Amino acid sequence: MNITNRNLLLCIALAGASASALAKDPVVIGTAVGLSGANSVVAPSVVQASQLAIDEINAAGGILGRPVTLEVADDASGAAGAQKAYDSLLPIVSRGKKPYIYTSFYEGRSCNKYMYVNAWVPEQQVASVVDYFGKNLGSKSYFLIGSDYAFGRGMLEFTRKYILSKGSKVAGEEYLPMDGSDWTAIISKLKASGADALITSTAGGAPNVTLTKQLRAAGVTLPFGNLGVDEGTAKSMGADAQGVYVAGSYYTNIDTPANKKFLAAMQKKFGADLKTPNDLSVPQYEAVWAYKLAAEKAGSLDADKVLAALGEVSFEGPRGTIKMDKQRHAALSMYMGQVQPDGSIKILEAFKNVSPGEQCPKLK
Repeated sequence: MNITNRNLLLCIALAGASASALAKDPVVIGTAVGLSGANSVVAPSVVQASQLAIDEINAAGGILGRPVTLEVADDASGAAGAQKAYDSLLPIVSRGKKPYIYTSFYEGRSCNKYMYVNAWVPEQQVASVVDYFGKNLGSKSYFLIGSDYAFGRGMLEFTRKYILSKGSKVAGEEYLPMDGSDWTAIISKLKASGADALITSTAGGAPNVTLTKQLRAAGVTLPFGNLGVDEGTAKSMGADAQGVYVAGSYYTNIDTPANKKFLAAMQKKFGADLKTPNDLSVPQYEAVWAYKLAAEKAGSLDADKVLAALGEVSFEGPRGTIKMDKQRHAALSMYMGQVQPDGSIKILEAFKNVSPGEQCPKLK
């Protein structure tokens, strides 16, 4: 993972919260998100989920009796912006030695002693799409399309290897730069390839929207699996998104008391301004709570003590019980779904407690 090339992350900083700080000093949680650029479609939902968690924590007494505040920096959905955003919040994690929870699904195998991950990796997502297409739709030849950055290429590299391991073939693999919007040439290659299924891994927000619209306008009707679209973006696409297959760890129609409680709290707080909770914002909400639990288990805001506790605590949230004890990643329940006419996700299959596999075996 190139963290400067993937936004939507949660970075936990303790600005002004050293061991000698007064109890009234706030615990500051910083997050860098793409409020501008390609990811601006999905970033507001992440900020909303963060704020709800902080409000709930403050209502329950804060963290170790201290109030919690949120600082948000715009990373402009790109590498240069991400570097600037992080430098405005705190030094880069290894230099600043601050606990860091990565909350965006990503291409896997990024390891750092200061980092934990509560989002899905390819080992947890890709098989559900490819296996469903093969078993239920008879797909044997796939065309892969991605945004040209770490996530797009990393996801499709894993997908290509998995497809080949199942005895199917990859008819083509094409990428467009993050700021690109004209998919015409790639769609022409897709139509000429003879593929019987399409899988994409594009950046959250604008690239998902432009590619899907252009596929529909070109009359592409192949089974279409999108590895990077969130539920809110799918709803914003209207009829263009109907029928797209998705796989993730969270959808709003998960029928559990914890999810219903979360959705009700989000609706109460944000009302008509609520952005659809999704597989990017819900892990953010859960991560803020996980930090609180880890700090209180450690009985301290000391980074090393909190880091040791992060792999031991669990939080019962909208996605179920989340515990980052699998080489600093989490086993997750995953859902194979399909976008409906109203933009909602119909869950087709559920897979409980899917392991992230070997991610950081050298980190304890």
